[in-house]
Amino acid sequence: MVKCTFCQTSIPAGTGKMYVKKDGNIFYFCSNKCEKNLLKLGRNPRTTEWTGDYAKEKEARLHEHSKK
Repeated sequence: MVKCTFCQTSIPAGTGKMYVKKDGNIFYFCSNKCEKNLLKLGRNPRTTEWTGDYAKEKEARLHEHSKK
């Protein structure tokens, strides 16, 4: 099982896309939506509300805020 580079969801074997850049970086995508958001639109997963990175970032901010 591989995780999507953008949204961090698990990609079942035999599905999804693997994108290899000229510099050797490998990106795995679960859908065209994730691929377009990262490559074409240049969005950051931490600022896109429906991604796993956004949820982790939000939880960390809430936890940090509650300590103060």
